[in-house]
Amino acid sequence: MQTRRPSYIWSVITNKCPRCREGEVFETKNIFSRKMHEHCTVCGQKTEIEVGFYYGTGYVSYALMIAFSVATLVAWGVLGHLSWEDNSVIYWFFTNVVLMVLFQPIFMRLSRSIWLSWFVKYEPDWKKEA
Repeated sequence: MQTRRPSYIWSVITNKCPRCREGEVFETKNIFSRKMHEHCTVCGQKTEIEVGFYYGTGYVSYALMIAFSVATLVAWGVLGHLSWEDNSVIYWFFTNVVLMVLFQPIFMRLSRSIWLSWFVKYEPDWKKEA
C-alpha cells in the first residue's frame, strides 16, 4: 500500500520538518516564539545544519516582503483606491508598512521553514535510513 506524499507547500506553511514532513520545526505554535527544536521531533533531522545557517533567511524574508508589498499594491489598485491625485499611494505605503510590521513574526517563521526546506530534501523512506 502506497502512502500519500505530504504536500511541500503545506509542510512549509505549517512549519513541518522538510525531511519527514511530520515533525514540528518550532517548539511552540506561538508566532512570537523563535525557539526551534534542535532536531525534528519525529525523524531526528538536525534543524540547524551549521553555525550561522539561518543568516540566509534574510534574503528569503526580503523576497516575501517584496511579494507581500506587490500583492497589497495590486489589491489597493483593484479596490479602486490607487490614485496619484489624492495621495492614496501614500496611504497604501503607510498601511503596507504597518501590515509588514504586524506580519513580521509570521514571515520570519515562514522564511526559516523555506530556507531549511531548500537544504533538507524530503525522504519518504526516512524510517528505513534511520
